Amino acid sequence: MKTTCQICMHRCTLSPGQTGLCGARKNENGKIVCANYGRITSLALDPIEKKPLKHFRPGSLILSVGSYGCNLRCPFCQNHEISMAGEGDVHSPYVPPQRLADLALEWKERAGNIGIAYTYNEPLVGWEYVRDTARLVKENGMANVLVTNGTAAPEILEELLPLIDAMNIDLKGFRAEYYRKLGGDLDTVKTFIARAVTACHVELTTLIVPGENDSLEEMEAQARWIADLNPEIPLHITRFFPQYHMLDRKPTEIQSLRQLAETAGRYLTNVSLGNV
Repeated sequence: MKTTCQICMHRCTLSPGQTGLCGARKNENGKIVCANYGRITSLALDPIEKKPLKHFRPGSLILSVGSYGCNLRCPFCQNHEISMAGEGDVHSPYVPPQRLADLALEWKERAGNIGIAYTYNEPLVGWEYVRDTARLVKENGMANVLVTNGTAAPEILEELLPLIDAMNIDLKGFRAEYYRKLGGDLDTVKTFIARAVTACHVELTTLIVPGENDSLEEMEAQARWIADLNPEIPLHITRFFPQYHMLDRKPTEIQSLRQLAETAGRYLTNVSLGNV
């Protein structure tokens, strides 16, 4: 029996045994399941600033964890080895939620770890694992951080919000056409951000790709929209470097980043440059 996945805007309709566009959700006997549940491809103790989060527990370390799969198709993805992978494509040992929560505690004692960041690939294609682990982390008095592209259904966000302390959300641009090129939907992300900022600490990141989303007019529209939510929401304007299917592009000019930051800074209090 075909079944439609409700996790994101793609609404993949899958036959039994078929996997969705994200590579992480699958139809098993007529039910959509999280095929990447607990399958870990990446684990590292990172500075919180690397998420990037500049205004949440600065100077701290956080245990960062990733799986495989993503529901966008960004041609510049720096983690494409895992984000574009599916079941069986990468080494991904199973780590149950309790074990990951215990690891977070162990690293708290060893190095002052503050919690867990769900990152590297798109964590919300496997949101059930985020939920189950985050509950345990919360019970241990530690923090949960979500690094996401913000393209999950509102119901998923509502389930996770009570467990999440901070998010960095990719706002990849501010034109619907650009989001369609990446396999996404701008309105979905705007709705996600608008709700998230009412419930936890949120910082936004925009990677500036030359010739794609680098106009001052687009940045002005984006900054004005963010300011209408809250002018103190931090915005990270980050530099593109050739990656994945965009190896023929040149890195973003530093001067271009500065001009974009100046434009955004007319409306926002906390604008910073990244990858410079």
